Amino acid sequence: MSITKESELVAMKKISDVVAFTLKEMIKFAEPGMTTKKLDDYGADILKSYGAKSAPYETYNFPGWTCISVDNEFCHGIPSSKRILKEGDLVNIDVSAELEGYWSDNGGSFVLGEDIKQHQKLVDASKEILQKAINNIKGGVKIADIGHLMETEAKKRGYKVVKNLGGHGIGRSLHEQPDELLNYKNRLDHRRFKKNSVVAIETFISTLSSYTVELNDGWTMVGNKGGFMAQHEHTIVITDGQPIILTENNEIFN
Repeated sequence: MSITKESELVAMKKISDVVAFTLKEMIKFAEPGMTTKKLDDYGADILKSYGAKSAPYETYNFPGWTCISVDNEFCHGIPSSKRILKEGDLVNIDVSAELEGYWSDNGGSFVLGEDIKQHQKLVDASKEILQKAINNIKGGVKIADIGHLMETEAKKRGYKVVKNLGGHGIGRSLHEQPDELLNYKNRLDHRRFKKNSVVAIETFISTLSSYTVELNDGWTMVGNKGGFMAQHEHTIVITDGQPIILTENNEIFN
């Protein structure tokens, strides 16, 4: 969507604060021995307390309130009473929701407890790349140039980007134009970021795979060549200068 009046910005800030707080609290709540279903239910209770509705459930009838992916799962992991979190797991939580007709999206990968599997470096790379990308986005900047920056930064650190996942416009629905805000330079994409538009910008930084494939459950994505992936996501408003990070209260950059 494009922000055309103050009331729209206020409404976007309201739902963005809700999803950001939910993500932050879920990350704090997660611990070894917990099922991903219990973690998801905790997040659902927070969303409900604000009157917000789960975006993946509302939009796609996803079998959970949030997406929780663990270790080799890249994204869209289904919360389960059978999946038990363990010390050192690479966990990704993606929280998106709707409130009063407005939608917002955010996500973050983190290491649960001690970094015994050496995932922290990947997590840090994903955060740093998202921060750098956001710092370079403003009205008029080519979308493909930000993708190029993200891939260049990933390669510098010895990582790959996932090419069939991307950020997206958001606001009046979960996925809007501009779609396919990719983590690499698509030379056929001549679009530019537009001032006052709202987008969910996200990283997909991988150790081995450049593409994801879907598992038989119809949702969970893993790497085509295996490995691990870290994702971090903010919903932002594009300006003539630094973007407004609507979901900054998730504290994923802290």
